[in-house]
Amino acid sequence: MNEWNRIYTSAKPMTSTVEMDNLTSNLVRPFDYSTDGTESFYPFVLPAELPKDFGIGVIVGASGTGKSTLLSEFGKYIKPQWDYSSSIASHFNDAEDASERLAAAGLMSIPEWVKPYRVLSNGQQFRADLARSINNYAVLDEFTSVVDRNVAMAASTAMARYIRKNDIRNVVVATCHRDVLEYLEPDWVIDLDKGLWTTGRWVQRPEMALSIHPAHYSIWSYFSKYHYLTENLNRASHNYVAIWNDQLVGFNSVITAPSGTYKNAYRGHRLVVHPDYQGFGFGPKISEGVAQHYIDNGKRYFAKTSHPRLGGYRDSSPLWKPTSKNHMKRRDSEGHDRWKINPDRWSFSHEYIGV
Repeated sequence: MNEWNRIYTSAKPMTSTVEMDNLTSNLVRPFDYSTDGTESFYPFVLPAELPKDFGIGVIVGASGTGKSTLLSEFGKYIKPQWDYSSSIASHFNDAEDASERLAAAGLMSIPEWVKPYRVLSNGQQFRADLARSINNYAVLDEFTSVVDRNVAMAASTAMARYIRKNDIRNVVVATCHRDVLEYLEPDWVIDLDKGLWTTGRWVQRPEMALSIHPAHYSIWSYFSKYHYLTENLNRASHNYVAIWNDQLVGFNSVITAPSGTYKNAYRGHRLVVHPDYQGFGFGPKISEGVAQHYIDNGKRYFAKTSHPRLGGYRDSSPLWKPTSKNHMKRRDSEGHDRWKINPDRWSFSHEYIGV
């Protein structure tokens, strides 16, 4: 059990003064509020014992508790500026940097990478801003305040993973939302509602149980626009949906893999995670859950992808075995109606071995 410590307020108040015009005076008079226009606020003082070196720190509290004032002790949040005539991807150092940082914010929908910032949704703009803001000593105010809570939790998960993987130091966020704490897994928390602070990872990311169910072909219409290469789907496919927290979060379809050398073989056909839930790591888990079902029933299961993050994950996973076609240049463009496959790009090809 982590020890909570009291956080103290300053002995010197912050003040603001306004002229009490007739409108303001008449507005507050029915509430028996007496003021000469000068208001005082005693801000919290940063605890001297707070760690000087850490990964993620969080200041949490309701609006008006002084989060932004305390956050300013760590630096100033500077909102990224965007060229509205250029893609969001063009604002990073190079393609690898863009891929890593956009993934770190959970913005992994490739068609969104080539759009300008101005046409993105609020949730996508939040993730794009976050992707450019994650650096050593970053300060992030009003963290996740403008986005759906599922987006907030997914982005927090992806950001925390990226920060720890790359040993980014001293990132501090201020938020009024407590639901992100267990997904950020912060190294310290200052709770301004309670007037307390603590160190250590006192909250841990919860177990996230996905349930996977057979689905009708028609459900593809909900996910098709989010597939990075195509909206096409083989009508003979076996289709599955993934549900988390009573929400439809992912889709996976499977088709037979005809071969003259082995029987009862199937391969992944389409794998999509809804953009609001990208960042949790659902994609590989959905794929493996479906694949395990096939091998549990005496089948063999293969998967091919051009997505570098998914392919790299399978390369390093003991659950997948590379086939003879792994890392070969992909020459086919069948079914890829969004754009033509780069013939010089690697294709990742694996067989699922299972647990």
